[in-house]
Amino acid sequence: MSYYYARTVDLGFDEAVEKVTETLKEQGFGVLTTIDVSGTLKKKLDVDVPRQTILGACNPNYAYQALQREEHLGVLLPCNVVVREVADGKVEVAAVDAQAMLGVVGNDEMSEIASTVNELMQKAVDAV
Repeated sequence: MSYYYARTVDLGFDEAVEKVTETLKEQGFGVLTTIDVSGTLKKKLDVDVPRQTILGACNPNYAYQALQREEHLGVLLPCNVVVREVADGKVEVAAVDAQAMLGVVGNDEMSEIASTVNELMQKAVDAV
């Protein structure tokens, strides 16, 4: 079982970040955090890596439902979406597989929520 869903897009890096932020919003997600992985590694370790940004996405409705079923679920939130440069100047957009992530909880009540979140995340990624 894969722990993520990804596709390569024909956009520039910044454009892909902007577009995935928009498509997440269309699916009911807000971006709570933005982490510039490549910038942070350059600053902290003085290493150069391809551009990569992690967007911490949250759909408040489903987050609330999940937290009602599993009080410590916050350690697994938000759902991450990664935009990263790959070979040949391409850009990949990848989203966490909510079913794989929430499967570690061992709570069967989470299955329906995870399935729905997965569908919405995949729609957002596919729309980029």
